[in-house]
Amino acid sequence: QVQLVESGGGLVQAGGSLGLSCAASARTFSIYTMGWFRQAPGKEREFVAAISRSGGSTYYADSVKGRFTISRDNPKNTVYLQMDSLNPEDTAVYYCAAGLILRDFTVSGRYNYWGQGTQVTVSS
Repeated sequence: QVQLVESGGGLVQAGGSLGLSCAASARTFSIYTMGWFRQAPGKEREFVAAISRSGGSTYYADSVKGRFTISRDNPKNTVYLQMDSLNPEDTAVYYCAAGLILRDFTVSGRYNYWGQGTQVTVSS
């Protein structure tokens, strides 16, 4: 069983930045592909970014490419999401996910464990 705890959400003005963290309880954190998803009110959960087990490969949704950066620190059992140039369309609850997967990183159903989510609100 893996527990994931997100932190770092909050309120920011358009054009600003926020950094999210996700701490994992897994003793074997490095075997999990890690992803970030988000869900806005009235919308389905959508893929934001993912990072491979070693951190050598990253994947982004087109809507955040060039603005968001995913990274991980395996010795610290933590994955990060740095969000720059935020706009009101980025407002959502952001979820961290862990999966024993080697493909289909954008598919939420492929992930095994989820955090409780952290709210990000971008004001115009």
